[in-house]
Amino acid sequence: MANYTLEEKDSFTVLGIGTELKSDYRDFASINKEKADFWQSVSEDGRLDTLKGIATNDYVFAVNEAVNNKMMYYAGVMTGESLPEASRLIQFPKGEYLVVKGEGNTASDLNDKLTGLAFGQVLPEVSHVAYVGGPNATVVMGQQNDIVYGEMWIPVVRK
Repeated sequence: MANYTLEEKDSFTVLGIGTELKSDYRDFASINKEKADFWQSVSEDGRLDTLKGIATNDYVFAVNEAVNNKMMYYAGVMTGESLPEASRLIQFPKGEYLVVKGEGNTASDLNDKLTGLAFGQVLPEVSHVAYVGGPNATVVMGQQNDIVYGEMWIPVVRK
């Protein structure tokens, strides 16, 4: 099983620039392509750098959230500021989180790996907690020797 922990986190807010994912939620290849295209777009047009410029730390969030029956995906940072191009303040609740650690060659690769590990392996095998919805995120925490490392944070409840 993947390396995971259960951690208590205070509530926090992420300011995000988002897009609606149109692919079927079971079509992982199409969803991953939509996410990669979105990251390329926000990286190339400077929106990600603008977000990073107002962040309170070096973490970059890739947030998945269901909003009004739509599957939304955001690039975000923790900040106390706002931006006109930002589309949502995403509230993460205080409580217990499943935290899965990993690394990848790129931020997109890290996101794909952590999402697959967390939802494909860890959550099905951890029988004493459940994900009941709400935003979840891959958190890029840094880069070392051309390897991107980070964690996936999923709010969970005890069964």
